[in-house]
Amino acid sequence: MFDYNFHWRPVMKSLPDLLEAASLTLQVAVLAMVLGIVIGLCLALARLHLRGPVYWFATAWVELARNTPALFQLFFFGFGLGAFGLHLSPYLIVLAGLTFNCAGYLAENFRGGFKAVPETQIRASRSLGMTPWQAYSRVVIPQVFRIVYHPITNQMVWAVLMSSLGMLVGFRELSGETQFFASRTFRIFEYFAVTAVIYYAIVKVILLSSRLMAARLFRY
Repeated sequence: MFDYNFHWRPVMKSLPDLLEAASLTLQVAVLAMVLGIVIGLCLALARLHLRGPVYWFATAWVELARNTPALFQLFFFGFGLGAFGLHLSPYLIVLAGLTFNCAGYLAENFRGGFKAVPETQIRASRSLGMTPWQAYSRVVIPQVFRIVYHPITNQMVWAVLMSSLGMLVGFRELSGETQFFASRTFRIFEYFAVTAVIYYAIVKVILLSSRLMAARLFRY
């Protein structure tokens, strides 16, 4: 028989702390995505145009990021590096883990985007007197970002949700803060129900913002 008594007052009292933790979740996800985009772009270019150690380094990064559990990657930065005397703060552990994962996935998205742009556009740009850097930065890369825009949005959502694993390494983001208060008050359902709503709202804001930006950036 269902006889659970709901008590929402402790959750409402802790709501400001949960919202502050949510802002920390969003902060680390956005920073990881910015770093992931830059690194992923470099990895994609390395796999497309380079050979030797740099190519194999980029390939190894992508293979490990895409074919190992995200939790394993987080534990590597949290505990694996500690075996070599390098101890990171919980914030840096989550940031490094998210960046590593996002860069690996985005590298393949970018590589597919570069392959979707006809090579004739590069030759046409060079024939107009552009340097290779100008051809890529002014002609190719803008088209690549248009192609991979929606996968980048999906990866941003994934980064926000995956940041919840940070609670396992002591990071007090939204899930970690929820676990902290739930363990003190024993109102497990109430806290995690509210947290689920907050996550849902964050993801919906990201998707809505993405649509508005796409409508403005890709009007033509």
